[in-house]
Amino acid sequence: MNTAESLSSAPGNPTEDESLEDSDGMPLFILSPFHRDDLLRLANRLGWQPVAARRRERAESRYLGSLARTALVDLRGVDADEAQAMAASLGNAVEASGGAMLALVEDAAAPGISALIEAGVTHILDGEIDEARLRIALLSADKLAERLIGGLAAARNRHAVQRSDAMFWRWNGAERTLSFSPALMDLFGVAAPGVDYSHLTISDLVRALDRADRAGAIAAIRHAVDDLMPSAFACAMPGHPSRRLIQHLYPDPRGFSGEVEELDAKQRVNLRDRDPLTGLCNRQGAMRWLEGADTDDRKAVVLLIGLSEFDLVNSAYGRMVGDAMLARVAVRLTHMVDAMGGRDTLVARLTGTEFLVAMTGEPGAPDAPLERAGLLASELIAEIARPFNAGDFLIRLSARCGIATAAGEKDAEAQVRRASAALAEARRSGPQSGNRIKVAGGESGIVDEAQLLTDLRHALDNGQIQILFQPQYAMTDDSMVGVEALARWQHPHYGEIGAGVLFALAERADFILPLSDHIHGRALAEAAQWPATLAHLRLAINITAADIAEPDFLGGLLRMIDETGLDRARITVELTESGLIEDLDAAATLFGQLRDAGLAVAIDDFGTGYSSLAYLKSLPLDYLKIDSGIVRDISAIGRDRVIVRAIIDMARSLDLGVIAEGVETEIQLAALARAGATCYQGFLRSPPVTSEALEGLLAG
Repeated sequence: MNTAESLSSAPGNPTEDESLEDSDGMPLFILSPFHRDDLLRLANRLGWQPVAARRRERAESRYLGSLARTALVDLRGVDADEAQAMAASLGNAVEASGGAMLALVEDAAAPGISALIEAGVTHILDGEIDEARLRIALLSADKLAERLIGGLAAARNRHAVQRSDAMFWRWNGAERTLSFSPALMDLFGVAAPGVDYSHLTISDLVRALDRADRAGAIAAIRHAVDDLMPSAFACAMPGHPSRRLIQHLYPDPRGFSGEVEELDAKQRVNLRDRDPLTGLCNRQGAMRWLEGADTDDRKAVVLLIGLSEFDLVNSAYGRMVGDAMLARVAVRLTHMVDAMGGRDTLVARLTGTEFLVAMTGEPGAPDAPLERAGLLASELIAEIARPFNAGDFLIRLSARCGIATAAGEKDAEAQVRRASAALAEARRSGPQSGNRIKVAGGESGIVDEAQLLTDLRHALDNGQIQILFQPQYAMTDDSMVGVEALARWQHPHYGEIGAGVLFALAERADFILPLSDHIHGRALAEAAQWPATLAHLRLAINITAADIAEPDFLGGLLRMIDETGLDRARITVELTESGLIEDLDAAATLFGQLRDAGLAVAIDDFGTGYSSLAYLKSLPLDYLKIDSGIVRDISAIGRDRVIVRAIIDMARSLDLGVIAEGVETEIQLAALARAGATCYQGFLRSPPVTSEALEGLLAG
């Protein structure tokens, strides 16, 4: 007996408020208070398989139970408040399932339409509803849902995200066993020590649900088993009827898995703290973060970055270019903050041209080191000063910074006001002044950059440049398949300085080639000494635009690899996508020679620079690495999900592998796996580690 047959006798027929018509078409969920029967007949004639309801109560369960990816919400004849409530009753379920919602309205220009879109409506059809117009509207909505949901091949990759800290269950059809992750057992309150749950079956899982939720669960399970297609259903948490869950089912030839997440409005609440232009926190979110960071053993230092004379950019190039520059500034700030190596940091946009960066000290050190904040401020200003490419133009920006420590108060607004006063003082110093950073209260946090650059030249001889390795994991089976070599500068005064700041300093000191050569040599030499247990790992090394512009770069790199005895086939050369390549034809020739020599070639930080498509078109590549800034918000911002899916689809059409950087949560990993990413790296599995720690990590 198969799984579907074993569930056939379970309770749960459609209620009198639902109707299911036999049809060979795709499922369609309809919510209509006044025209349900008419829409049922019309949908049937159009070849759909409709499931319809009159009332919005429990609409999300009925939508998910219908297995439809498109919801048709008929708002004709209802007032604005009820229309918004009807859309909201399905909004979270449709969004969580990657579906689409088509709303029928009397007038698309009427007030309240924007509220419907905010509630989750993706398509609008107004006026007289006839068969031809409804057919086109439904096809349009369903096409969007098809692109968002993806197919079975991407769903099978999802099994890579099953680990102890995820909420999932797994049905093994061959062994007829049901297993649960510890986190899910904790959520349901059944993680009793010493209890054997191996005897549980799918029927037990269904019987554990509220009776009203069983029909939707059975229908979703049948769809996963019989049609080998992803599906989902909603249910109440046993013992907590006010908490709603959504269970996503992902089949494969051996059975299927259920990924569980809470179905609520938290995501929409979080979006209110986000700046729509840059994706950063807005002022409200920044204040909430600062208030949460203020504890007895940890305080935050605030850096307020202000762009200078930005109105001239808007006047010269237009508001659209100005907005694009603000978004690009946000990306550069985020990258530089990440490069400092701290995880307890915040980047936010407070007003039009003012950005806030906050960093905390370690537990036991009440304040983040002021000198470290000063170093970060100088690097942020230098990063903003690098030219921005805008089509035919190079746009140059400048910035000033005000810094404020916590100074004993527990008022985030007061701390930001002091940073604002320091920023105003920095601006008053005049455009020709070299003192672009001011610290509130006259404290000393200004970096002696000349001394810092001198320190860098001595760092190689003093052994301060350390090589760490960021593990990379395959999506298909979660095995470690490679590492990326990363540089860290252990400065005796400023502490750890990440690769981004390190290379920015080296570029200003005209020291980037010796630094790059040193890092390549150290990374290759360490990898050559790895034990046999690590011999299967690929090693990715980063190169710069300055490297590939060197006449003998190829010969020098190949000699370095061969002298260590490493197999060339294990080496991937990664070029940072934001690095400007002046001669793409010459670079394409070099990349072809690297591949001919047995090395793989990748573009790092893909999706953040201006030249993404130019690089894809011109350079022979093996991999793309999706930038961590895009990955970070993939679970919160719909636009980022679309961008990631587009990048992955484009890469797969070009037969390229895709590596996602900066993966920190299971939700991010689930979205990337469903989209079809090849590999991933990030703090979810491991931070960058030494060679010694790498062996233990692999063994564990």
